[in-house]
Amino acid sequence: MRSYKNISNLEDLQAKKLELKVEYTLKQNLLVADSKTFAKQFTLGALIKKYATPGNLFKADDKLNISGTAMSLLLPMVMNKTLFRGAGFLTKAAVGLVSGKVGKSLDAEHLSAIYNSVKGWFGTRKDKKAKKFIDYGIPPDSETY
Repeated sequence: MRSYKNISNLEDLQAKKLELKVEYTLKQNLLVADSKTFAKQFTLGALIKKYATPGNLFKADDKLNISGTAMSLLLPMVMNKTLFRGAGFLTKAAVGLVSGKVGKSLDAEHLSAIYNSVKGWFGTRKDKKAKKFIDYGIPPDSETY
């Protein structure tokens, strides 16, 4: 317990009161900051960053084939809604069967390879030039561009 024996007059009391108020405000600010930091650990973005790393996704996908199951359901719907919109019943059924089978064969590694190749098509021109020079063994520098 705190001892207040050193307070002998009104000025000491007001100084002690101000000191306690400052201490209270600092502790309050620290508590609010710590609670915000603690709460941010459990947001959707933080949980995705923590648990949805490529290594974890590949491990889960090897066991359960989640990506293959999702693609076998989504690929027929996407194909029939976009490319084969005006097609007849038999064509849509055939597309659904074929794309469902193709979707089951896709796993996370195939999907990431497809994503990287499509991303490479839309890369910036400067990156492609630099890669071309590096492939030929020419170091890219500012004079070459």
